[in-house]
Amino acid sequence: MKTTFRWYGLGNDTIPLAHIKQIPSMTGVVWALHDMPAGEVWPEERIAEVKAQVEPYGLNIDVVESVNIHESIKLGSPERDQYIENYKTTLRNLGKYGVKVVCYNFMPVFDWIRTDLFKPAEDGSTALFYEHARIEGIDPKVLVKQFEENSKDLTLPGWEPERLKHLDKLFDLYQGMTEDKLRENLKYFLERIIPTAEEAGIRMAIHPDDPPFSVFGLPRIVKCHEDFQKIVDMVDSPANGITLCSGALGPNLNNNLPEMIRTFHKRIPFAHIRNIKVFDNGDFYETSHLTRDGSLDIAEIVKAYHEVGFEGYWRPDHGRHIWDEKCRPGYGLYDRALGIMYVEGLWDAYEKQKGDK
Repeated sequence: MKTTFRWYGLGNDTIPLAHIKQIPSMTGVVWALHDMPAGEVWPEERIAEVKAQVEPYGLNIDVVESVNIHESIKLGSPERDQYIENYKTTLRNLGKYGVKVVCYNFMPVFDWIRTDLFKPAEDGSTALFYEHARIEGIDPKVLVKQFEENSKDLTLPGWEPERLKHLDKLFDLYQGMTEDKLRENLKYFLERIIPTAEEAGIRMAIHPDDPPFSVFGLPRIVKCHEDFQKIVDMVDSPANGITLCSGALGPNLNNNLPEMIRTFHKRIPFAHIRNIKVFDNGDFYETSHLTRDGSLDIAEIVKAYHEVGFEGYWRPDHGRHIWDEKCRPGYGLYDRALGIMYVEGLWDAYEKQKGDK
């Protein structure tokens, strides 16, 4: 499998490309044009600019996360066709510069939900945290304001101010939206986008809902094994794929992640591997990648990828903030690099076991 590292771009990331390159096994960065509003075409010159920044370090730009879906597409509004055409143009432009995977999500309004960006742990580190009881009673606008104040002046994908200026209106538009209707809108999108992705040499990879259950009354359709099956059945093509994110799916402990990997591995071009600790009351927080530190069996997850001969891209997902690092919430260098070494160590051990048989 090919190791990658999420990078937010020059001037928008605390981590230099030179440091990313020094992580053993590193092949490329997972990137996006974070200043581009959802629905607009990504210009070729901007894509070429990123490629020129990254390649001198021996890294590739094979994976994009994310080309965001305009809300009109999720809502099934009449203007969605124009935004779908824009999306097709962006895919063609990305394909010209060697992009092979586009991660995206179909979550209404928010791309992910947490209640604390820097929750202190006993060892002095901090991490992203979800407090279930608090989310039940909080006004989403209050949460947005808190995130903006605590993001250390760095963008939070899915929480960009321009996207959330009209939060009340967005919630009104989703009144009456059911999972079945949202699923119909996803199918409409995929039926039109996948042929273009095939032509561009790109595999689309939908990201699970984070967390994998309804929050603020919004529907969720990418939260479990059954949901994945419905999605891959919508368009029978290798280009209609999944980003299997252990941390996003993990808060529902009924999700059997190794089984999902073994079932859908031919449709998984991109994987996020991380651990979380889940509590009985529904709270959870990001831990180290070590199996023993969280509620997910990362060793078994990596074993499943090894057994199926996974050759796709993977990255460590959210990390803790350790050693006094000042960084974007969840995206520091140190803990994610430690996570890579843990996963690569597991992979090496499974390779040795295979060779000894």
